[in-house]
Amino acid sequence: MSKNPLLDGGRGERHLLLGNEAIVRGALEAGVHMISCYPGTPSSEVPDTFRRLGGGGRYRLEYSINEKVAFEVAAGGALGGAMCLVTMKHVGLNVAADPLFTAAYTGMPGGLVILSADDPGCHSSQNEQDNRSYARAAMLPCFEPVSAQEARDMTRDAFRLARELQQPVLLRTTTRVNHMRGPVEFDDLPAEQPLVPFERNPGRFVPVPAVARKRHAAVLEIMEKARAIAETSRFNTERCGNAATRLGIIASGVARNYLADALAAGGWEDKVRVLELGMTWPLPEKRLAAFMEQCDRVLVLEEGASLLERDVRALAQREGCKARIEGKTATLTELGEFSTTLLLRRLAEFLDCPCPVKGGNAQALELPGRPPNLCAGCSHRAVFHAVRQVFGDDAYYSSDIGCYTLGMLPPLKCADFLVCMGSSISAGSGFARASGKPVVAFIGDSTFFHSGMTGLANAVFNRHNLIVVILDNGTTAMTGHQPNPGMVQDMLGDGAVHMDIEAIVRGMGVSSCRKVRAFNLKAVTGALNEMREQSGVRVLIAEEPCALYARRQLKKAQPQVAVVSEQGPDAVHCLETLACPAFYREGEALAVDESLCSGCMVCLQIGPKSFKARRRDEA
Repeated sequence: MSKNPLLDGGRGERHLLLGNEAIVRGALEAGVHMISCYPGTPSSEVPDTFRRLGGGGRYRLEYSINEKVAFEVAAGGALGGAMCLVTMKHVGLNVAADPLFTAAYTGMPGGLVILSADDPGCHSSQNEQDNRSYARAAMLPCFEPVSAQEARDMTRDAFRLARELQQPVLLRTTTRVNHMRGPVEFDDLPAEQPLVPFERNPGRFVPVPAVARKRHAAVLEIMEKARAIAETSRFNTERCGNAATRLGIIASGVARNYLADALAAGGWEDKVRVLELGMTWPLPEKRLAAFMEQCDRVLVLEEGASLLERDVRALAQREGCKARIEGKTATLTELGEFSTTLLLRRLAEFLDCPCPVKGGNAQALELPGRPPNLCAGCSHRAVFHAVRQVFGDDAYYSSDIGCYTLGMLPPLKCADFLVCMGSSISAGSGFARASGKPVVAFIGDSTFFHSGMTGLANAVFNRHNLIVVILDNGTTAMTGHQPNPGMVQDMLGDGAVHMDIEAIVRGMGVSSCRKVRAFNLKAVTGALNEMREQSGVRVLIAEEPCALYARRQLKKAQPQVAVVSEQGPDAVHCLETLACPAFYREGEALAVDESLCSGCMVCLQIGPKSFKARRRDEA
């Protein structure tokens, strides 16, 4: 069996790792016992890597049904004395916020580290929220790595701090850090770490109001201990190219990387003194105050919200510091991601120097647009096509978080509104009640288990009136085919149990429930037409494996492909209403790219006069 350096590498070895892989190695070097998660980009590779490694009994990995449950499992493990890691993307921490705040009050003796992967620029998310706010609000020490080496180092130290203080610790990353690659030097993996014996103490661990009031004071004391640690943390560093300079820069997060590049590109290293913060909460106030005393002007650099800038301003005012605090401007805003170019422009303003970057943005290349799109052979496309044929613009479409959100694009146009993950049934219920209009709500299998079941129970309980379409493609497709309770038992293995969606739906009191194959357009449209004439809560379960998952994981490939046998109105209609990515134009003629065609044969059902099937091995 070939060895994997993440699990088998030792002290002094150096390997090129993804930021998320470096987090895994750091957790292993800390001696992590349990990992729980709900997959979400850009954090997904962390639990996926643990799963791929197997661990040989070192740890237990669990894919939970949502982030709140994942957090509670990890919290329970940490109460039971284990070192626990819980991973999610930034919006997932909103789902887990309830147990997060309570866990900070009670403390976690075994050691709990929370990986929150933020997404400035909305590469794969519905907002740009900055989860450093949670560190401040919930009273959590916070680390922000900016390199693969720091991702490993800070993860390991976060566990040590979590166990030393018995306080949850936030490891806050961003997309660029999670998905960067860099060299990482290893230490040895430890022997199995001991569990911390649980001592019954309801006066600490059962936060009724009388207990919670006392624990609030205890947490404040713990955070002062963490502040003292931050004052001397090796992750908070200073440098100065010229001892005489009175210009200072305080940088945190990934802004530290852009700052280093910009200073080097501008040749400005000797013009400023720099304080970099890697342990970013609680703030090392004494160190910050001493730094500011050496400056007449201080520029605060942080990607995202102006949290550090606000705190530094408050500290300067409280300490009577005379330095002028500067931060975000029209050049460097709270929107999107930073870049070296933006930093060069902001530093040129701050230093009153010519900017090496001239003019505006570079001329955009004349490239064809390439919007995100449902894959060729995606079963969601077939369902959306059928829904549009039955309802058109007569119904309103409540969407959810998943691949199927792309159903908003024409010609499918099956997404009119979306609130958050798991909201399609609940929001659709409210919309239908307020407007009196027909509503079709779409939700995927993984999202149904994540937070759709409660919405369905509420819809039945309150006698709402809508059609719910559960798009069951047999996996958690958008984030990389992670397991969910609806997957077939053979794929889940012995570590988890398959749960039948239809049985759950009927168990919640839905009597109008049909299950169909998504690629069978006659069955889908027939069920929708039947439900259109009914009232109350109606559920259509459309089953078909994700095309990519079927090919990569299930090793299933259709033996046939579609070809255009006759040009004409049928072919044009199919192109304009289905818009499969396997279609392309050869002059005025429609053709099918056989390398993209999945063999779903939906086009044959829409345009039987224009399409036919052919075996892949035929010339």
